[in-house]
Amino acid sequence: MELLFVTLGGAILGIAAHFALPYRQMRGVALVPSIGAAVAAVVWVGLTWLGWAWDGGWIWVVALVAAAVASAAAAYLIGPGRQKADAALFERLSRPGVNRA
Repeated sequence: MELLFVTLGGAILGIAAHFALPYRQMRGVALVPSIGAAVAAVVWVGLTWLGWAWDGGWIWVVALVAAAVASAAAAYLIGPGRQKADAALFERLSRPGVNRA
């Protein structure tokens, strides 16, 4: 049950990162929250395998901070990369007859 709650918390932090950070129009609305949920779940399971108590406070802090950092990093990296790739594709497609690989 706690895994469900920490995954939901990671998704909520991902939603916050999606709407708080720039380049929102360059990524899907579910991408960053999905990354936050996945990171929170993986960190939580990894820490429980290492013997951290599921009812302790630190496992929650570490899992949710990792989800927030991963969500923010993904939002910052995906947006500009997508914008650059879209501009390059537009440039390539707007010149018919020129073969650019």
